[in-house]
This record gives sequence, C-alpha cells and structure tokens, in this order.
Amino acid sequence: MLTAPDTIEYFAVAHGDMTDPFDDRISTCQGRLEDGDGDCLILGPGPALTYLAGVRESPSERHFLFVIPASGTPTVIAPAMYAAELEAAPVDRFRCWDDGDDPVAILEDTIADVGGPTNGDDYRILLDDRLWTTFAQDVRSIAPAASYGLASTVLEPMRLRKDARERSTLRAAADLADRVSMRLRQRGERVVGTTERELAAEIDSLLEREGGRSPAFDTIVAAGANGARPHHRPDDTVIESGDPVVLDFGASVPADLEAGEALYPGDQTRTIVFGGEPPAGYPEVHEVVERAQRAAVDHVEPGVTAESVDAVARDVIEAAGYGDAFVHRTGHGVGLEVHEPPYIVGGNDRVLEEGMVFSVEPGIYLEGEFGVRLEDLVLVTADGADRLNTTPMDWQP
Repeated sequence: MLTAPDTIEYFAVAHGDMTDPFDDRISTCQGRLEDGDGDCLILGPGPALTYLAGVRESPSERHFLFVIPASGTPTVIAPAMYAAELEAAPVDRFRCWDDGDDPVAILEDTIADVGGPTNGDDYRILLDDRLWTTFAQDVRSIAPAASYGLASTVLEPMRLRKDARERSTLRAAADLADRVSMRLRQRGERVVGTTERELAAEIDSLLEREGGRSPAFDTIVAAGANGARPHHRPDDTVIESGDPVVLDFGASVPADLEAGEALYPGDQTRTIVFGGEPPAGYPEVHEVVERAQRAAVDHVEPGVTAESVDAVARDVIEAAGYGDAFVHRTGHGVGLEVHEPPYIVGGNDRVLEEGMVFSVEPGIYLEGEFGVRLEDLVLVTADGADRLNTTPMDWQP
C-alpha cells in the first residue's frame, strides 16, 4: 500500500531588482569545487538544499538527493510522485524514480555522468553534513575508493553572509518578536498567577497573530528559580509576584517570495518582573547582564573575531564577580536555521564580516534563585553593528 507523500515545497524569486539567488549560489558552489574543494557535492533534504536549490523538504526514507558536480549540470534525484511539484524549482535537471526503480542505480549513473567515480581515489565527494547514514552508505557503496568530506566546507562560507533578501526577512522576524515583547510588557501585573505553560502558549499565539508562520523554537518561559536553567521547558510553575521571568522566543517568518517559501527565525530574550519587588540582588545582576550585552554589541564590527565579542561580554560579568554563573556562549548565527555559524564563543577565531547575523545573549544563572538573560539579533554592517531588536531591556514592564 502506497502512503501519501510528504508535501514538497519550492520557491521562485520575485524581488524587483534583486536577482534570482539560486543560479548565483550554484555557480559559486561549483566554482569552489572546481578550485579544489571537491569533485562533487551531494545534499539531502534540509537547509543546505533550501539555500542552494530553493527546495524545502523533510528527510524521509526515500532517496531525495541533489548532486552538484564541479563541472556539468546539477541534478535532483527525487521520487516520481514529486515530478509536478518540482517543475517550478530553479534546477534544470531532474531524474525521477518510481517505486519499482532502484534509486541507488540512478545515483550511480548520475555521478558517472559527471566524471565519477571512474577517477578512482582521485575523486572527492562532499556529503551534506546532515545526510542520513543510509544515504551516505549508498554513496560510499558506489564510490568506495573516493575520498570524502563535508559539504559545509563549501557552503558555510557562502551562507555566513546574508544577502539583501535574507537580511530583510531577518529584520521582519526581529520586528515581529519586538511587537510580541511589547504586548507582554503591556500585560504587566496581569501575568502574575499565570503558569509558565499558559504564558508560553499565549506567546506562541501572539507570534502567529503578528504574522509568524510558527515558533522558531520551543518558547522558553522560566520563572523564579527556573530561570537559572538556561533552556528550561515551561511547566505548571505559577508566576508569583516578584518573580524574574526569562522570556526567550521568536517566530519563523517567510521570505517575500512569489512561490513557495523560505523561513527565517526571530530570537529575542528579555527577563522581566511583572509585579511586586524582585529578589534581593536581582536589579544589580540584571544591570551587569545589560552592560555586558551592550558592550559586546558595541564591540561588533568587521575585522574583529567571534571570540573577542564573547570575551567582551564575559569580561564584564567576570569583573562583577559572576564569571562562574555565565555558563554558555555569548551567541550563535541565525539564518535558515536558528543556530548556525558564526558561533560567538571562546576559541572561535573567525573574523566577522559585513552581512553576518548572530545573537548576542549573555546571561547570569544563580542556582536556586533566578536567572537573567538578554538577547538581541545583530547584523554586522560596513562600520559596526545594527541591532535588529529594539525593545527595552528594563526588567520593569
């Protein structure tokens, strides 16, 4: 019995004077391969496929692969049931297979068409970092003598710098999170008596009502002592008067495209006391985190390293005596994924460049007491940084 296929999504570009990005991206990818990074790149469903070919699809047991040679025509290998949907995808060549066919043989034939693996151990294949093992093993069975690497060696440098369309969508996602943040502040003391789970559900509803497609990640609401756990999952804890509440949320926002979609996430954190007097020491801790966050953002500009941004935030917190309570990196890149390079962390000597987008989110977590985290998305500009989130950081509503 055949099961109904998952829906595949693709998109074409309609951005006025903005050019179709996919031809350019594939051309750049092939240029990097030809320059020596590899002979062939193979992607499965996921963000890399969306970025390079304009196709959104979830992984499944079916062979759905994109083969990009250093020279020659890139080819999508897909189940025949997707043929009609793929007609508008910005890829010129498709090889569709029926349930009675052998997709591995089609993959072997496709690779052979572009010069491999007859080149023996001189042939290098770069595999999608998230390609399911079963498909990676199929490739290795076809080309056992080839050498292998990761597709990210080619694609990561391309995806790090956001183009105008991506920047515009990330701004929209940040603006949406700002609107929801202000709605929550306006509720003030009415939040007291609500459970974390109830408030998280309300936030998710507000994100949708403001235009988000879906939450970009599991919304975090952490009240009182729960705030000392950076990734606390909302539960039935009741928000009491005077509780600091860590609120970390964002929505996936569709890019402005004529057909199909690409989704980009928002990600903002504020820590607010909705009513009553906060615990002893809380205002001082909040002020330290705010200074650390602002100092780190002010440090951002082209030419500085990711680790130096982390160090600036960490230095402020350590000088205040809370170094051991800052237990995570200062930030992470944001793009088609809510967590992607560049990672703003000690030991990462990547030099920041114009067009990169990442979070800056230092925090202090005092076990059994409370936590404070403040987060904005930041775009690296030609001469500094543009803070994409603009809502107040004050702990009072």
